[in-house]
Amino acid sequence: MPTIQSLSAPTTIDIKNSQPQIQVLNPEDGSLVGTVVNNSVSEVDAIIEAAVIGAQKAKKLSSNVRMSVLNEVADNLSNQKELFAQMIAREGIKTINEARKEVSRCVETIRISAEEARRLTGETIAFDQAPGSENRFGYYRRIPLGVVAAITPFNDPLNLVAHKIGPAIAAGNSVIILPHHETPLVAKLLVELFNKTNLPKGILNLVTGYGIDIGDMIVSDPRINMVSFTGGKSVGERILSLAGLKKMSMELGSNCPVIVMNDANAELAMEACVSGAFWAAGQNCLHVQRIYIQDELYDQFASEFCLRASKISMGDKLSESTQMGPMINSRAALKVEAMVKDALEKNSTLLCGGKRQGNFFQPTVFENVSNDCLIAKEEVFGPVTVLYRFSDKEAAITQANDVEFGLQAGIFTNDLELAFELADSMDCGGVMINDSSDYRIDAMPFGGVKGSGVGREGVMNAVKEMTDIKTYCFNLRK
Repeated sequence: MPTIQSLSAPTTIDIKNSQPQIQVLNPEDGSLVGTVVNNSVSEVDAIIEAAVIGAQKAKKLSSNVRMSVLNEVADNLSNQKELFAQMIAREGIKTINEARKEVSRCVETIRISAEEARRLTGETIAFDQAPGSENRFGYYRRIPLGVVAAITPFNDPLNLVAHKIGPAIAAGNSVIILPHHETPLVAKLLVELFNKTNLPKGILNLVTGYGIDIGDMIVSDPRINMVSFTGGKSVGERILSLAGLKKMSMELGSNCPVIVMNDANAELAMEACVSGAFWAAGQNCLHVQRIYIQDELYDQFASEFCLRASKISMGDKLSESTQMGPMINSRAALKVEAMVKDALEKNSTLLCGGKRQGNFFQPTVFENVSNDCLIAKEEVFGPVTVLYRFSDKEAAITQANDVEFGLQAGIFTNDLELAFELADSMDCGGVMINDSSDYRIDAMPFGGVKGSGVGREGVMNAVKEMTDIKTYCFNLRK
């Protein structure tokens, strides 16, 4: 069984949405971490108006000023890594070591955003390709959209905020950032770093509150030119129904598969899949939820995977020795518990874990899971992974694709031709070969197909999403 350091069930505090402040609680024990203002509808309306004015300032900023602001923030963040890591760990789900890695990634995200500000280039267009246009010359350039509304989740409360703010500023937009109400404090710290630069007022605007109260208002407001959202599929669908004619970028989660072939490097696959399955207690859109293991490797792989899962230590997030933290709240933990119960009632085989203690949930591994189980089809968003045995690669691909999600997948094989064949057959936005599904760098295109989202993130792609193309044509005929 996983090692659980001394835990106490967190205190449940009923916070009414009408209260003027939001209490941010540590999901580990329910202790108060801090408070933020619960912005009212009228306050949000004023913030949107400020962002509209800010957008006019933003589009006039030169690339070198945008780059300077972003690099200054990256430098200051790098100098305060431990402060930010401590806040991530205290208000959220990550251990201190996971939090430190997130801060390092955030620094890189902002630096890449600064670099992309210099790459907002267009192209000349050969208008003379059309008969009668021989005397015409022109080009297109990328121009800012205006106001970008960015809504972020709790699981990467710093880096995913940077993935919205950095590209928006690099592209010359103003941005309204609405962080998840359970992890707003580290987002507020990042905004404060921007406020210490010479970025004009109104370009970066922080809103804190409950999405159920103010989210609909923000995404439906005609003054908003784009919505960039990372979160659950049902909320994403609601945003799409409300937003109207706006640009959209949505990353909506997944049920990520990994295929391990007989010829794979078993240790490489094991290490990557254990990390991918239980990083951030599985509260990760790239979480390794399903692993398809070919016959010859299955028994050994399943045994070792469960052994390593059972040795993961849970407990004090600020302890250097803790490997996995809690679920974000009791609702999330109870949801995972219900999905595990559903699998057990449908005769799935529990190999290890399966127990909840407060907001902590043990690393859990199943096999013999039928397709009518929730954990086979839905996104668990918790530390639960399902193992499948397969012989025929086509059957594995069919089953891996047989979900409504398609974010990323992993493939382990030493056969290059087979790797290409399998990768081309996967219905998803990214395939990691000899890495698990949760591998990502912040510069790469990131997004999915089917129910996993619309558009692509990753700094370069986000900057493009946050701009429009404007064409200029000159008739040079005398």
